Amino acid sequence: MSPTDLDRGAFEHFVRSRVPALSRTAYLLTGDAHLAEDLVQQALLSAAKSWHRIHGDPEPYVRRILYTQNISWSRRRRVQETPMESYEAPPTPTEDSDLRLSLEQALAELTPRQRTILVLRFFEDLTEVQTAHVLGIHSGTVKSTTRKALDRLRTLAPHLEELLHD
Repeated sequence: MSPTDLDRGAFEHFVRSRVPALSRTAYLLTGDAHLAEDLVQQALLSAAKSWHRIHGDPEPYVRRILYTQNISWSRRRRVQETPMESYEAPPTPTEDSDLRLSLEQALAELTPRQRTILVLRFFEDLTEVQTAHVLGIHSGTVKSTTRKALDRLRTLAPHLEELLHD
């Protein structure tokens, strides 16, 4: 077996085993299933091009691509996309789905950087230092952005306060 075959096999194994987790994170970052799928595909494509240079666990490398690509895409989407006027969200039959929908709507009002930092801090359970390292920013920026994002969530959806304390 050649080194290229080994690289390809390792990449395929990584994709099969980690795409579900990467997809969940991408959905939290984008708030849209289709954009999340595109984001994961783009991150994996970028990783595949550099796969032979990745040593150790490739997941942090791929996740960093995912996070930074989302922020880059959001800058482009802001200019290109127009919201659909006629779209109506499907009815939500339970209290949990009402809460989830409310949270999704509130998260959609945050800036891409705020949303990314909240996903890293509270969904991925990274520390401020780890989040700063992943995004290539200072930990002070992570702290201030987290504070501003949580304040904005409190303003947008005060009924979500119970989630902020969990």
